[in-house]
Amino acid sequence: MKRSEKKDGKQGFRLPSLPTIRKSRKALTLLFAGTASIVLLAVLIVVGGAALILFNAGVLSPGDLPRESGNRVIVLILTVSLFVGIAVSYLLGMIFTKPLNIIINNMNRLATGDFKARIRFDSVFDRHPTVAELSRSFNTMAEELENTEMLRSDFVNNFSHEFKTPIVSIAGFAKLLKSGDLSDDEREEYINIIEEESLRLSDMANNVLNLTKIENQTILSGLSKYNLSEQIRTCFLILESKWATRDLDFSLDFDEYDVTANEEMLKQVWINLIDNALKFTPEGGRIAVSIERTYRLTVSIFNSGSFVPEENRERIFRKFYQGDPSHATKGNGVGLSLVRAIVELHGGRVVCTSDENGTTFTVSLPLR
Repeated sequence: MKRSEKKDGKQGFRLPSLPTIRKSRKALTLLFAGTASIVLLAVLIVVGGAALILFNAGVLSPGDLPRESGNRVIVLILTVSLFVGIAVSYLLGMIFTKPLNIIINNMNRLATGDFKARIRFDSVFDRHPTVAELSRSFNTMAEELENTEMLRSDFVNNFSHEFKTPIVSIAGFAKLLKSGDLSDDEREEYINIIEEESLRLSDMANNVLNLTKIENQTILSGLSKYNLSEQIRTCFLILESKWATRDLDFSLDFDEYDVTANEEMLKQVWINLIDNALKFTPEGGRIAVSIERTYRLTVSIFNSGSFVPEENRERIFRKFYQGDPSHATKGNGVGLSLVRAIVELHGGRVVCTSDENGTTFTVSLPLR
């Protein structure tokens, strides 16, 4: 790396030093001015040469001045015009390269990780539609990069927390097991906790791997026609251990519907949504599933007792996002991200609605 360059620590972008930048900007201005000056010089040579030819031929006459004096006057006028033209061209070059300098400065800010960079031109330039469009496009790009950086930071923080918690639990209870002064009940309890936390880590890793695989998948494969209603009832049976001992009211009154989709992927959707509903439904609460077929196939899963604020109804689909900042509720924040990725891969959409009565997740799938 040259001494005249500096390297940004975040992204490895090499940004030239300030003196180098200033020299390059001056060179650019001189390039614009030089181009204009060359054009002006060519015009002056053509015009001046034509004037000299006409004057010498006697077609043009500067009055009573001798021919030699007339030639000197014309040369003087051409010389003064040339220098004035060069000066004007340089000033115009500085004016017209100012927007370009603004763009380059803000692009350098983005490259070094400053995503608050925004383009604001003078009112003269902003009036032009093309310049206004350029300004809007750049600012939109900068806002999206800033939002992406915020999501990345949240993702790293939540990811670290979600993986650290079960690992700390496993290590702590394993250390307690090494001590011999434990009753059989305590030893069994600690082993059960270690097993539960290990399975939690395994589920989290599998969900992350599945999510990564689906996000990188652009073509939906493995389509088959099967009974969707039966699949949803089967998912409730798979999760029986999570509701069998609880006082919950279930409403699964829906007709039989077939769907053409990837059966294994949609199974993950229903398991995650049903598990999410079970997790947030209090004792004595209600879970209801409805299926409707219009121009699309719509599945709604409702659970009572929970409320999702409006500002969080999109955030809950982010990777490792949890509405509970204290992370007191069991979960890894990957399930709903996986649900959205699978549904969108099928050409559908999933939305969350919530009020004082409860929360509903609605999945709509296209008819194939």
